[in-house]
This record gives sequence, structure tokens and C-alpha cells, in this order.
Amino acid sequence: MRSHLLNDTTAERYRRSVTEGVERVAAKLATTDRPFTGITVDSLTPLIDAIDLDRPLGDTTAALDELEEVYLRDAVYFHHPRYLAHLNCPVVIPAVLGEAVLSAVNSSLDTWDQSAGGTLIERKLIDWTTARIGLGPAADGVFTSGGTQSNLQALLLAREEAKSEDLAQLRVFASEVSHFSVKKSAKLLGLGPDAVVAIPVDHDKRLQTVALARELERCAEAGLVPMAVVATAGTTDFGSIDPLPEIAELCERFGAWMHVDAAYGCGLLASLKYRDRVDGIERADSVTVDYHKSFFQPVSSSAVLVRDAATLRHATYHAEYLNPRRMVQERIPNQVDKSLQTTRRFDALKLWMTLRVMGADGIGQLFDEVCELAAEGWKLLAADPRYDVVVEPSLSTLVFRYIPASVTDPAEIDRANLYARKALFASGDAVVAGTKVGGRHYLKFTLLNPETTTADIAAVLDLIAGHAEQYLGESLDRAC
Repeated sequence: MRSHLLNDTTAERYRRSVTEGVERVAAKLATTDRPFTGITVDSLTPLIDAIDLDRPLGDTTAALDELEEVYLRDAVYFHHPRYLAHLNCPVVIPAVLGEAVLSAVNSSLDTWDQSAGGTLIERKLIDWTTARIGLGPAADGVFTSGGTQSNLQALLLAREEAKSEDLAQLRVFASEVSHFSVKKSAKLLGLGPDAVVAIPVDHDKRLQTVALARELERCAEAGLVPMAVVATAGTTDFGSIDPLPEIAELCERFGAWMHVDAAYGCGLLASLKYRDRVDGIERADSVTVDYHKSFFQPVSSSAVLVRDAATLRHATYHAEYLNPRRMVQERIPNQVDKSLQTTRRFDALKLWMTLRVMGADGIGQLFDEVCELAAEGWKLLAADPRYDVVVEPSLSTLVFRYIPASVTDPAEIDRANLYARKALFASGDAVVAGTKVGGRHYLKFTLLNPETTTADIAAVLDLIAGHAEQYLGESLDRAC
């Protein structure tokens, strides 16, 4: 069994095995003609259940053959131009190369003596990102597993900086369409059930600052503590960007920590055309970025950034066997001092390779393309009498609803849209997402693939309408 360990004696076997795997994936990418096969849970489950994990195949080729049947054949492929559903981007090749390197070397980014250069590369990328944001010379941060962890850590720092002995007094303010991790984080941090105050949004799905000011005043009058305001730069449902400068003013006036959840909108930090859409982000106390959403990186690649590096001390614990206090005096850089995680992958290498090969402008150009595609998609939807589109996009998301000419019952229209999404997924021809707006069911395009065209969008709209009309026709037949 030692022949399977990666070391100096097995380097050639490693090369052959990985090459065979890469060739399988490359062949699959080259021949995939739709984002999904449409396989059902009931069809795939027995194939995986039948595999006896206590009886290994003993051969890489046989294992890859099996993997083709249980995974590669039926995976949802985000690189396909008609995958239009969630915040999943196609990935750039330099980042995939970085993934291959980091997996093989297997550095752990918790302490210097486990990562050395990896530590410095991650720190350099944190400095690069904070400079792009404009957080100032005292800024710092750390890579995380994703936006949920970044938001949790940011709110942990905000809770500690609020210096309140009574957690029940703390309040967090976020728009009614902010990410669910805000409420989840509040619960994990021991805050009360009423801790998160939902602020109404305007027609463009942006937080209403007048309403925020009113709630902050009520908080002060009630003797409560405004722990944090979470502004969103790219909401999951609409891609909307809250008015960051106005929110920053209110945070300063009421002494609240300003956190910007830019997990989605962080691509604007590299944009060649639309950077001004996140003006005001530089005034934040903390910022969440997800490179694996809008920097075209493989999952996972995220970070939490802070204006004042000293606030990261709230996540610091010292263990004699890992990062004893003396290492601080010795100026040994241990990233575990900043992180909620201990063992942690060298995910920063993927972004490093991307920047060294493509440059920030290359990333920004790709993100600008999807923003412009969404603008063209909005024009298509606005001009199409079959659809109601909710809001003009700030980023690359479109939320819309099929409206049949002959049906006026909102519940029946809901069912038609739900059916259309399900039928489209089952066909494998395209994948779209769904959400609710005003209690009604809507569909959603999240456009993160520069290879997607307006022709793709138009074709998928026709497919959706066809499925919805089929449902309504069958429904009418059943009613008769």
C-alpha cells in the first residue's frame, strides 16, 4: 500500500494517475453539450448505494471508469453557457493549475512551519485586496472557506468591539434581502432572536437608508446597542448594491460597525468600467469577498478583510503545541492567529496563479462582460410580453416571471413557473434558479459565464415559455 503514498519514489505514478484523471475531465469538457443530463435522485442513488467501499478496485483506470458512471457523466457543469442558475462561475485555467499544485504539496496555512512561502503569498494577496478596496495601511484579513464564514467572523469582531456585557442588547441591521448567513451568524454568536433587524428595500432592491436611520434612532432611544450594519454589495437574489456612502455616514453617526458583504460584487474591485458601483466600500470596518463567485476561482476561495488589523485579535487563541505566544515576539507569522479555522488549505495559491498569468485586468474584463450581458438580457426581458422582469441589474442577475396571456390566477402562474423550472432541469437543456418576490414564485438567471450569449438567453426564455405553456395546457385539460 505504500506505493500509493505521494513521495520521491512514486512521482512517476503520481504523474500518470493525475494525467489520466485530467484527460478524462478534459474529454468530458470537450464533449459536454448541455449543462446537465437530467438524471433523477431515484436513478442515481442505487448506483452509488451498490458500491462496496470495503472492496477497493485496486486500479486507477477502473476507479475512473466507475467515477464516470457515478459522477462525471451526470455532474452539473458550470462551464456550459446555459448554466444560468446559482452563483457558480466557470473557472480559469491558471486557478485550476494552482488547485493541482496546492493539493499535491498539501500545505496547511495555519502556521509558518507548515507553509512558509504559502503564508507570505496569502498575506500578499490580502494586502492586494485591501488596497483594491481602499481600507488603509492598518488593514488586514485572512482567507476563509466562503462568504458564510467571512460574515460570521466579521460579526464576531463587531460583537466584541461593541463591548456589551449583555448580548440581548445587541442589534444587527441588514436589508430584508441580505444573505441568510447574517441571521445564522447572529444565532451562532449567541445573540437574541430579535437581534437582526430587517430593513426594507426600495424598488431597486437596495436598502432604504431612511428606514435604516429610523431603526438606528429607535435602537438608541430604547437603550440598545447598534452592534453592526451589514450592507450588501451584490445580493444573492437581485445583485443589488446597497447605498454604501450613505450607510457609512449612518454607521459613523450611531457608532455601528459597518460590514460590507461583497461576496458577489467583489468582482467590481477588478472591473475596468464599473468600479464606481461599490464606491463607499473603502469606509467599511470589514468586508467579505468571494473570489470563487466573481474572480472565476474554483471553490473555495474567499476572504474577510478588516480596516484595523488589531480587531482580528478577537479570533486569536494560543496553543503551546501550535502557535505559542512567544512566536508573536519573535515575529513569526502564523495565520491561525487570525482565522476561525486551524488546518486550512492553501486556497490563496489559485488566485495568485490567476493574477500572475492573467492579471487583475483580465479578471475585470471577464466580469465586465457578464455585467454587460445581464444588461442586454434585461432589455430582452423588458421587451418580451411573456415575462415580467423585477429590476434592472446592477451586476449580472435577472429575476423574472413568465406571465401567460390567458391566465390571471397568480397561484396558477406560480405553478406554471415552478413547473417550467423543474421541467427545464429534468431536460438538462439549461439550468435556472428560482426565488420568491412578494410571496410569488419567480425565476432567476445568474450570469457568470462570459461564453453565454444573448442568443443563449433568448433560447432559454423560449424553452421556459414552452414548458410553462405545456403545463397550463395540461392543467386546462384536467380542469375540463
